[in-house]
Amino acid sequence: MSIAAQFAAEEKMNPLLPAWPEIIIGLLCFFIVFGLLGKKILPSIEKVLAERRDAIEGGMERAEAAQNEAQALLEQYRGELAEARHEAARIVEQAREQGAAQLVGMREEGQRQREAIVAAGHAQIEADKKQATAALRQDVGSLATQLASRIVGESLEDQARQSGVVDRFLDELEAKAAVAQGAAK
Repeated sequence: MSIAAQFAAEEKMNPLLPAWPEIIIGLLCFFIVFGLLGKKILPSIEKVLAERRDAIEGGMERAEAAQNEAQALLEQYRGELAEARHEAARIVEQAREQGAAQLVGMREEGQRQREAIVAAGHAQIEADKKQATAALRQDVGSLATQLASRIVGESLEDQARQSGVVDRFLDELEAKAAVAQGAAK
């Protein structure tokens, strides 16, 4: 072949247009690679994408469910807190009422005890007064009898007579004292 023939063959061969066997081999390789991608790689890619989509959507749903659950728990805790505050207020009010009732009871008991002590004191004073009056009558009677015996010069030892005279004298003194007190008032 001559140079001219080689040159003519090269002119026929356009570098932009490949040869027919190369196009067929290229297309065949393209379809094989495309088939492999479609059968093997594409399903696993779609599987991974579906898992990611499910994970994202599931995560959002789980987050929303968790948020709803947290909101429900918050409302429950708020309700329990309000109930506990109400119960505490009721207990405090009940304690105040019991305290007031006990205070009234203690005051009544103190008043009753005071009245009992005062009554016992008055009774004791009255008993002491009667005892002192009886002792005083006896002493005054004895002294009066001795004085009268000295003045009269005879013995007034007769007990019955002595007692009668002393009682009459003291009764007269008490009557005069009562009249004087009534006039003073």
